[in-house]
Amino acid sequence: MSNDKPMLASRRAMLKKTAALAAGGATLMVAGPSRASECKPVTPKFDEIYDIIVVGSGFAGMAAAVQAAEDGAKVLVIDKMPVFGGNSTINGGAMAVAGSHLQEKEGVKDSVALMVEDMLAAGRGMNDKKMLELVCDGTAESAKWLEERGTVWKPFVQHFGGHSVPRILQTRESSGAGIIRPLIKVANKKGVTMYTQTELRGFVKNEDGRVVGVQVQSDYFWPKKRSGSPKMYGARKGVIMATGGFGRDIDFRQIQQPSLTDELDSTNHAGATADALKLMMLEGANPVHLDQIQLGPWSSPDEKGFGTASQFNTIATYQNGLVVDVRTGERFFNELADRKARADAIMTRRDDEGKPVYPVGFTNAKGAAQAQTLAWGLKYDVIKKADTLEELAKLYGMPADKLVAQVERWNEAVRTGEDKEFGRPLMQAFELKEGPWYGVRMWPKVHYCMGGVRVNTHSEVLHLVSNKPIAGLYAAGEATGGIHGASRLGACAVAEGVVTGRNAAKHAFASNTVELQLA
Repeated sequence: MSNDKPMLASRRAMLKKTAALAAGGATLMVAGPSRASECKPVTPKFDEIYDIIVVGSGFAGMAAAVQAAEDGAKVLVIDKMPVFGGNSTINGGAMAVAGSHLQEKEGVKDSVALMVEDMLAAGRGMNDKKMLELVCDGTAESAKWLEERGTVWKPFVQHFGGHSVPRILQTRESSGAGIIRPLIKVANKKGVTMYTQTELRGFVKNEDGRVVGVQVQSDYFWPKKRSGSPKMYGARKGVIMATGGFGRDIDFRQIQQPSLTDELDSTNHAGATADALKLMMLEGANPVHLDQIQLGPWSSPDEKGFGTASQFNTIATYQNGLVVDVRTGERFFNELADRKARADAIMTRRDDEGKPVYPVGFTNAKGAAQAQTLAWGLKYDVIKKADTLEELAKLYGMPADKLVAQVERWNEAVRTGEDKEFGRPLMQAFELKEGPWYGVRMWPKVHYCMGGVRVNTHSEVLHLVSNKPIAGLYAAGEATGGIHGASRLGACAVAEGVVTGRNAAKHAFASNTVELQLA
């Protein structure tokens, strides 16, 4: 059964409610799933009024909420799911930072310009450079800002694929929860109102066309569109959309990339859909790069979602190990290339019938020393342990002699300081000499949407036709498009979310205040 009828029924109920409440005040328009031209002026009074409303509670949403509250705004955060955090809580908690104190401590020379250069290279030059520079320039200050609000980083800097130098900070928990939980705690102390199970159904605009609130379904039980009851929340200064990507919206992602069928798993949580994006597009928001959908190259076909392999491969296999084709026991790409290059390479491993031939990533005990999900991966048989390379080869059906020879070629590359096979950076590389060995089968999963709505450096959503800001409407994080171009570098989602979330909050708070009325 289509969900359109329940949504329209809820819309009609909202219009009846606002008409009944009308008793004067500014003329408003409710814009939702119907055509914008069908919107008729109504004069509602709001159930609740705030300065700033943030839609979404991930990195961008919580950073925006805390920043706005600290600036003095009365803030509301809404999320359609039953818990806060979205994809950010299951994210690996890694943040790319140019000029961190850990880089300085370890003698790593980095700069904002170099980080911009790396992200432009990964994005194949498709990036919005002004927004890219804004993000990179804000990483060091925002990382410190997070620390001051309770985030604890591991005491070492990491080197992720596609980055020229080690610049990755990661939370102590190896999870985005190490950022989200402290921010929620601060938000609560600052008096931020936070509602779960509250789904956005449309925007409220005044007669000047400015977004001054949202139409929502309160007490909503996702994904039951008929659940809950309609309410109106007013925003005197602006609405910030921090609604993430659409990686789990199979129908919508197939429109953009037909090959991304339901046969391809995703690391995203179940609520990562295109609903909010569509509502912004109905308001005239300019969608950019929607077909640029990233596959995470560190996932395993032996578990659902993000799982245990993703963290293991990110911190152990790719930084300290090798990935080989099981048919040859040999490498076939640079393990520290950007995500797109790695995912594309892995997706080529197929048999004559086009079926996947899952490559194996592996490292030894030294390489896996910092992998916090190793024990869980072993417990659920996603990661396998072997005392010797010959035993590892047997576990995965690889030619043992070829695998041993490949490891020796790698060790020679480390000794000489040059990877002649694939040009991998060797700044933190070491020889793989002793077991035990740990291996995992690998296959990409839908992970991140580089596309979204276009914004300017004030985080204002830009109109498709006029290219001017849609007054009162801001966006941050994965809900926006253009920053990453064709491919996002690892650990840049946290950087983007926190920096742009705070940026949106600052500019929304500085905007003009609209007077609204309570019911």
